[in-house]
Amino acid sequence: MCGLLVFLSCDGTADRSALAAALDRLRHRGPDETAMSTADGVVFGFTRLAIVDRTHSHQPLQYAGRWTVVFNGELYNYRELRAALIARHGATFATEGEAEVLAAAFHHWGPSAVRRLRGMFAAVLWDAQTRTLHAIRDPFGIKPLYHLRTPDGLYLASEKKALLPFAGGAQRIGTAALSHYLTLQYVPEPATLHPAVHRLPAGHTLTGRPGEEPQIRRYFDHALRPVRRPAAEAVAAIRDALRDSVHAHLQSEVPLGAFLSSGVDSSAIVALARERHPNLRAYTAGFDDARYSEIEAAAETAAALDVQLTATLVRDDDVIEALPRIVWHLDDPVADPAVVPLYFLCRTAARDVTVVLSGEGADELFAGYEIYREPAALARVAGLPDPVRRGLRAVADVMPAGVRGKSFLERATTPIGERYYGNARIFGPVEKARLMRGPADPHTSVTAPLYHAAAGLDDVSAMQYVDLHTWLPGDILTKADRMSMAHSLELRVPFLDRAVYAAAAALPPELKLSPHATKHALREAVRGLVPDAVVTRRKLGFPTPTRVWLRGRVGEWAAEILATADVDHLIDLAHVQRLLSAHRRGGVDHSRKIWTVLMFCLWYTQQPSTATLPPAARRPVSSRP
Repeated sequence: MCGLLVFLSCDGTADRSALAAALDRLRHRGPDETAMSTADGVVFGFTRLAIVDRTHSHQPLQYAGRWTVVFNGELYNYRELRAALIARHGATFATEGEAEVLAAAFHHWGPSAVRRLRGMFAAVLWDAQTRTLHAIRDPFGIKPLYHLRTPDGLYLASEKKALLPFAGGAQRIGTAALSHYLTLQYVPEPATLHPAVHRLPAGHTLTGRPGEEPQIRRYFDHALRPVRRPAAEAVAAIRDALRDSVHAHLQSEVPLGAFLSSGVDSSAIVALARERHPNLRAYTAGFDDARYSEIEAAAETAAALDVQLTATLVRDDDVIEALPRIVWHLDDPVADPAVVPLYFLCRTAARDVTVVLSGEGADELFAGYEIYREPAALARVAGLPDPVRRGLRAVADVMPAGVRGKSFLERATTPIGERYYGNARIFGPVEKARLMRGPADPHTSVTAPLYHAAAGLDDVSAMQYVDLHTWLPGDILTKADRMSMAHSLELRVPFLDRAVYAAAAALPPELKLSPHATKHALREAVRGLVPDAVVTRRKLGFPTPTRVWLRGRVGEWAAEILATADVDHLIDLAHVQRLLSAHRRGGVDHSRKIWTVLMFCLWYTQQPSTATLPPAARRPVSSRP
């Protein structure tokens, strides 16, 4: 793992002191080593968390007198690639690490080499021969990469906070991005709340030359193509691919552990990892409110799998103390309350290990969200002739709010492309128009192109396709990367492996969902590996007592934030304060809406771009000029 910062100058000049200061803001991503160098007028900055070939794989790395590379992530097939490069091209290597293999792959195979990579990665390579910069990001968006173009040149970095000092009007907030955040609880790629800074989308490459507009191209897209075959064969393919992926994700020269909740995803990973690491340590988090805590269930699973479990208890005061730092690490606010237990979970694990395995991605690949059951529930109405559906919609429109059946009819008579836009739907169009001072961009501006690309898929697969492009990189993987890197901890996600993905993408609809459970095929694939109680347990995924928090000390603190935040030119805070007052009185639950605005207010108070926090826990052990 690392933090990377690259500057491609238009005229060959660079302010190295400003770049060094920006690189220092990424120190938490790589506390073991910091380096900055200039190659052919391009400045490369790098902070390293040493995992593999800890002694020799220093970066920025030079190869063949032509390439300079900085690489963030892991290539789980780098040994196979290395052997192929030696056998077919006579390639030579000075290190045992992945960065040199990546450079050699580009040298011998060209930019198409990115399609051969198996792993999580964001990397930048400079080709001195053609004077071309290549930036790449993995197919799922596990590792982040931001870019900024200014009159001085092109900047790229692992986190937005390293680029903001170079983005002249960085304090201006994009109203479209804010509008999407208020609905989705995150800013969808490639945008950020600062219009000048963008994310390189998952599965894309960027090429640039001095003084020219960078070109961004897709090299990977999610192809969900059901294959009709016996269920037992499909289930076996999942089990074999997942076992292979987990074992590949175990390569490490540093201590390694795994996260364990009460669900099937993390339990399967722990069970498969323990096949190779009998002394594997597991980590879980919970709350002092037993209704929301998974610690007891995780402890039962850990005992059944014979692994040592360390539990972290998160209390109200912890939330108040940590939330500003959490927001700082996120770069843009993510109003998913699960970010809080994840922060403390990573903090605890980082005291013992440097690498953890986690279950992110399973729900998107294997249809793990309850909302995926909606097409079947609405089918009887959605399949009626158009005139009948229009009549039912007219009936729904005149029904009073709160009347039983109104919501069902509204959703059943709304096309899926308008109805579904993700797991989180915080502020609807009417309330968002009232809340925002500026125009509210409709969610369909994000999802319509995705539904167009998903034409021909069944409704569940189309929903998965949307989530794979939006929810997964924007929420799930963003908080996983930032909360782990906040503690200099490498988080690996074995479900997001190309072989596991291929097995999941081939599943027909009837193997994704059963009448009683989500992730049907995955549950069957791990049956016998994990306890039966885990196979049948409904998804929880570190549930967070946001509703309870906002009626206690966290709510008092939130009221102070809302009363003092200087965002009234963007959001009608009086409206949100009324929501908070009603929530604290009881009888209604506005917690998700309040939390979403609270996270934005905390984020906004950390602007302008010079705002900073103390560096991460572990100190660098070495440095190169």
